[in-house]
Amino acid sequence: MPEDFLKRIDWHRPWLAPLQPMAERVLQAPTWRDGLNQQATIRHLKNHLSLPIHFVPQSALPEGMAYESFISATGCVPTRDNLHDFFNALVWLTFPRIKVMLNELQATEITRCALIVEPVQRTQQIRQTRGGTRDAATIFDENAVLFLASESSFPASLRAHQWKELFIERRQEFNERCAVYLFGHALMEKLIDPYKAITGHTWIIEASEDVLALPEPARREWIDGEVAGKLKEGLKTSNFSHLPVLGVPGWWPAQDEAFYADTSVFRPAKRR
Repeated sequence: MPEDFLKRIDWHRPWLAPLQPMAERVLQAPTWRDGLNQQATIRHLKNHLSLPIHFVPQSALPEGMAYESFISATGCVPTRDNLHDFFNALVWLTFPRIKVMLNELQATEITRCALIVEPVQRTQQIRQTRGGTRDAATIFDENAVLFLASESSFPASLRAHQWKELFIERRQEFNERCAVYLFGHALMEKLIDPYKAITGHTWIIEASEDVLALPEPARREWIDGEVAGKLKEGLKTSNFSHLPVLGVPGWWPAQDEAFYADTSVFRPAKRR
C-alpha cells in the first residue's frame, strides 16, 4: 500500500508529466524505497566518485556529517518518508547527471571550507559559511525550473518580465519553441497545493529546433547532459530568472489577460 504522503500527489498535474513514467515504475515495487533503489540499479546511477547511488533512511546519515558530503563519500542519499525527499529521489532518477554535478559542487565547497577552519569549529562553520556557489547550488536543487527555448527572444522576454508578450501574444509560438521542466523538489512539494504566487528560479537552456523535436525521453536525456556540462563551468545566483510557474501555458485554468495582469505575482522587472 502506498504511504499516505504519496496519496496526495495528483499525477494529472502537467508539471509532473516528466516524472510520471519513472514514478510508475518505482511504485510497482513492494515499497517505494525498494522501487527507487531498483531503478537506480537499472539506470546504473553513480556519483562523481563512481560510487553506486542508493536511497537510504535518514538514520544512515552520521551525526555531524553534512548531507552532501555523505552522498559524495558513500553514494548513499538519505531519504525521509515525505514528499520532499520522494520528489528529490525522482529527480535523481530523471536528471541524474545534473544531480551528480550539483552534489560534486556542494561537496567540494564543503571540503574547501573545512580545510580553512579548526576541527572543533568545523561543523558549525560549514553550516554558517556557505558562499555563493553553495547558495546557488541549493537554489538550483530546491527550486529550479529548466526553461528550454529554440529562439533567443523567449529567454530575453522572460528576463525582462514581459509576461503578456511571452504568455499571451506569443502563446502559440511559445508552445512550439519552448519547453518547461520542474527540477527543484521543494518547488514540486509546494505545488501539491498549488497557488498562483509560487515562483521558481529558471535556468535557461538555448537549443536547436532539432532538440525540441526529439521524443520526450531523448529530450530529457539531452537536457540532463547539457545542463550538467554547463554547471561544470560554475554556478552563481545571478544565473537565475524568476518565473511564476502557474503562468506556463496550459499549467493552470483561466490564463486570460486578467490572470497575467496581476502584478503582485507577475511583477514587472526591476529598473536598473
